[in-house]
Amino acid sequence: MTRPRVQHVSLPRPPRSDEATRAFYGALLGLEEIPAPSSLADLDVIWYRLGDAELHLFAEEPYPDRSGRHVCIEVDDLDEMRARLVAAGYAPEDTIAIPGRPRFFCRDPFGNRIEFTTIVDDYLKYQE
Repeated sequence: MTRPRVQHVSLPRPPRSDEATRAFYGALLGLEEIPAPSSLADLDVIWYRLGDAELHLFAEEPYPDRSGRHVCIEVDDLDEMRARLVAAGYAPEDTIAIPGRPRFFCRDPFGNRIEFTTIVDDYLKYQE
């Protein structure tokens, strides 16, 4: 058996939010949209390639949720991603530092919490 890996992550988005979804995940974050299976066409889903995995955004009526659940996206240039988000009107939030993994959080247009990071060193080297 090979090591398990994440195949996809699913996040909710409001119904009829295709334009806002594509503006944030496609245009702003630069993710590549991929076609969802035609068998799911009636489910109002938008899929993106996320490294070797996929990100699926499904339509669902919103409800308040401020839990710590999140997805983390590793990027090559964390400062550049922060600047793009700020320029687009989003508010990145700093958080507890992890040695070798600078990071911040930001909410998408629908309230989903996303962590952005870049891996620059092995955090285990800094364990006490």
